[in-house]
Amino acid sequence: MRSLESVQSVIKAYDVRGLVGEQLDEAFVADVGAAFAALVREEGAGASGVRIVIGHDMRDSSPALSSAFAEGVCAQGVDVVLIGLASTDELYFASGILDCPGAMFTASHNPAAYNGIKLCRAGAKPVGQDTGLRRITEQVAAGVPAWGGTELDEPVRSAPGARGTVSERDVLAEYGQYLRELVDLSGVREMKVAVDAGNGMGGHTVPSVLGPVSALTVEPLYFELDGTFPNHEANPLDPKNLVDLQKHVVATGADIGLAFDGDADRCFVVDERGEPVSPSAVTALVAERELAKNPGGTVIHNLITSKAVPEIIVESGGIPVRTRVGHSFIKTTMAETGAVFGGEHSAHYYFRDFWGADSGMLAAMHVLAALGEQDLPLSQLMARYDRYAASGEINSTVADQEERANAVLDAFGTEIVTTDRLDGVTVELASGAWFNLRASNTEPLLRLNVEARTGDEVAELTDKILAVVRG
Repeated sequence: MRSLESVQSVIKAYDVRGLVGEQLDEAFVADVGAAFAALVREEGAGASGVRIVIGHDMRDSSPALSSAFAEGVCAQGVDVVLIGLASTDELYFASGILDCPGAMFTASHNPAAYNGIKLCRAGAKPVGQDTGLRRITEQVAAGVPAWGGTELDEPVRSAPGARGTVSERDVLAEYGQYLRELVDLSGVREMKVAVDAGNGMGGHTVPSVLGPVSALTVEPLYFELDGTFPNHEANPLDPKNLVDLQKHVVATGADIGLAFDGDADRCFVVDERGEPVSPSAVTALVAERELAKNPGGTVIHNLITSKAVPEIIVESGGIPVRTRVGHSFIKTTMAETGAVFGGEHSAHYYFRDFWGADSGMLAAMHVLAALGEQDLPLSQLMARYDRYAASGEINSTVADQEERANAVLDAFGTEIVTTDRLDGVTVELASGAWFNLRASNTEPLLRLNVEARTGDEVAELTDKILAVVRG
């Protein structure tokens, strides 16, 4: 048995994440696999025909951990389909076409010492605390009942009962073909595409997805799969990790640059000058394209994307729906509203045609299609979607998050036009500028986002807010 607290430190609100060897080992993930298998078996019509698809990233620990998870699943009488090396959205694709639950072994952009598991139900539907992770946590802590109904006194891999079977399936080519059917690149002009895979799974998927498009010449950077991340962290949300791509775009004369995170479910875009393109601008562009195919459709955006996003959604004849920050809120709201698309400031992009799941690759293909269907450079194409100046997310360590947020409200007084508490506090000012302050769920941090008409106004507001927040 394990303490509930130790399990909760690894099985978090949306996924499983921890230090390999200290928090996460083969015995632990075998129990997670057994608990997940028991859950999906009970929700099915019995053990017959129930299966779980498993993929993994390039981290050194991923093959052994995913194999241990598979053993835990099989010990519960549930079959396993192994797809091997995969990006997270490739795993979602497999879950969709096979119509079965899935498990992806990755720690995304975290350092090499970490690993984790992203779980989904059949059709890539998310698994969160209220939809399975809480029960899995409790079972892993208390001991997962063996298939046959008795409590385990030994590792789940030796549990009695009918074992599930293991099969293998390579879905990479099918995944690439499916994405190219969703976004037709066959008619685009010739373009040079610089791609920084960050030694992550983009190095595995980009050649399969974009390679068959004859008009595209890919200029690869760090495509070698290496879970030690020898060149830079595979986290393009941090500007320092975009520097190599920015230089690479200029050096190669590329029309566009793409940067993927470790498990390649997020994609950041750089224009032909080497300048980063805001994920909000990408969200607006993709929303416009999806609404052209689905007139009057709903598009989801979280509350810290640019206000240009809902403006463009409305101008495109769509219905904008604003949500809290976080993929679980986006995916839940997409399912509830039947939304055609959803976008976040963090460069997660969600598609109804992709089972409501996120795919950075699919978003990148929309940008490539939009760029390749006309003659303007990317910087000019994106200018109409980039209407405001923004601070980006700024974190401050504070002891009392709520007290500091209230102090900021007091400091602005009559300048405030509206406030809302959907996620933290969002404030609209008389000038038309707005800011959001929200507390981290796991750390003593306040996260600030500011948007205004000009960069000078953003800087002025940011300085004023941080002076209060940081005392």
